[in-house]
Amino acid sequence: MADAAGVEATAAPGLPVAAGRDRDKDKDDRRRWAARCGFAVLGIMSTLLVYGVLQEKIMRIPYGAEKEFFRYSLFLVFCNRITTSMVSGMVLLASKKSLDPVAPLHKYGVVSISNILTTTCQYEALKYVSFPVQTLAKCAKMIPVMIWGTIIMRKKYGGKDYFFAVIVTLGCSLFILYPASMDVSPFNKGRESTIWGVSLMLGYLGFDGFTSTFQDKLFKGYDMEIHNQIFYTTMCSCLLSLTGLIVQNHLIPAVDFMFRHPDCFSDVIILSSVATASQFFISYTIRTFGALTFATIMTTRQLVSILLSCVWFVHPLSWMQWVGAAIVFGALYTKSFLRSKPQKPAVASLPRGSSPNPPNNS
Repeated sequence: MADAAGVEATAAPGLPVAAGRDRDKDKDDRRRWAARCGFAVLGIMSTLLVYGVLQEKIMRIPYGAEKEFFRYSLFLVFCNRITTSMVSGMVLLASKKSLDPVAPLHKYGVVSISNILTTTCQYEALKYVSFPVQTLAKCAKMIPVMIWGTIIMRKKYGGKDYFFAVIVTLGCSLFILYPASMDVSPFNKGRESTIWGVSLMLGYLGFDGFTSTFQDKLFKGYDMEIHNQIFYTTMCSCLLSLTGLIVQNHLIPAVDFMFRHPDCFSDVIILSSVATASQFFISYTIRTFGALTFATIMTTRQLVSILLSCVWFVHPLSWMQWVGAAIVFGALYTKSFLRSKPQKPAVASLPRGSSPNPPNNS
């Protein structure tokens, strides 16, 4: 009995020590999680904020004493894609992964063509609409993504998804249709330029929705590593954009513009670098924290980009634009909050012998 009591007396003090170790481990895990999350947020916010400011500067601010505007948006696409393809190729080689294409080359080409059209529409639209208008309009991409998802992926969306898509589109419409009278573009020539700018943004939304949906189909249809898709898609984009520059006779004038305006050359180099870096921060965030955290970060980034552009480039906002922005970001944050709440498991009965998961038709 004495021996047992002695054992209990010596064992009891060890319990608080074990509990303390568990608490220390939890604290360390939380610190590591916070550090990784901070790294992701800082990487995405910094690269995309710099990207947004530079693309507006390049397309809307004149260079040199002659006040000459840069008009070769396809050249920016070429520079961005060739930088990304080189970096992704080096990542594949450094990680000793295969450079062989996983999917047929024409499927990479489809993504590449759509991506080039997306980016070209984005740059061209900046000639006719301000960066805040363009950034907020991008929030309306839910509707084209849902349309392409239904057509390509055979997805079905609930009433809540359509409700938020309509609310966001309403807010974007208010922001676009009621600009402040002082916010004019150097390319503005009245109402026609606004219509052309909105048409380019509609083209951007349609092509961007197709690009992301078709990329999703490739990932699900093939055992594809993300850097493999980036490498082959951007390589195709390099060839296509270079061909477009040669056919339009824009390659030599664009290079000549760079030589005559070294500050523009520096802006393009930084733009391509941060565009490439943002791709890797985005993939890291989605892989580590999931799509919901990424969507919340991107929504915050868009809001900060609009405010930064309004201050940096002196874009006045009308009160209707403030209302539209509040509707858009309120809806997006509400949607993120609702998706973060744990869902109750479905208990619907299935016919005997049926599978709870639909077949993969990718």
